[in-house]
Amino acid sequence: FIFPGVGKYDIPQIEPVKAYPHGEFIPVNYHYTAKDTKSKIVHFFVDDTLFIRHWNAPDKYIPKLSQFAAVCAPDFSTYTDMPLAMQIYNHYRKHWIGAYLQENGVDVIPTISWSTPDSYEWCFDGEPTNGTVAVSSVGTQKNKKAKELFIQGYREMVRRLEPETIIFYGNIPEECMGNIVHIRAFQEKFKEAKCNGW
Repeated sequence: FIFPGVGKYDIPQIEPVKAYPHGEFIPVNYHYTAKDTKSKIVHFFVDDTLFIRHWNAPDKYIPKLSQFAAVCAPDFSTYTDMPLAMQIYNHYRKHWIGAYLQENGVDVIPTISWSTPDSYEWCFDGEPTNGTVAVSSVGTQKNKKAKELFIQGYREMVRRLEPETIIFYGNIPEECMGNIVHIRAFQEKFKEAKCNGW
């Protein structure tokens, strides 16, 4: 299936989500056995290997994904140390699946990611403006340089996309502004559970 392309690399366009879809967020690797799906939102903030199958055989998963309140676009990695071609390919794959899910009636929340400032040339292509978006800080706060790159890209995202609501998965740096809905990452919940004697 070929979508009209946006920008230099023909990135498929994802349409905006205007109303914030309320629900419990669950990782995609738990979606197939989930109950009460209409009250849940699927996210892809997990290792790429856990959802590569959605790229390899997207039609297989549409019937189940369409049962959820919403689905975040797949968060294929765009690490700063990845070859540029792979980063752009992963951005394309995220948008192709997101657009394909929308084409099949699934409410898709755009997942925004970036690497270095050089990625701004393409990493916002295909993203809608003035809607709800999702971002993740997991793995970006480990050192000063990584945190700076995250905050710099976050500010650029807000400037370019002007999102109405930002779903934030993971710890929120105090420099990040906007209408933020905080979704605690699994790592945070696990730490809290251990502190409570779990």
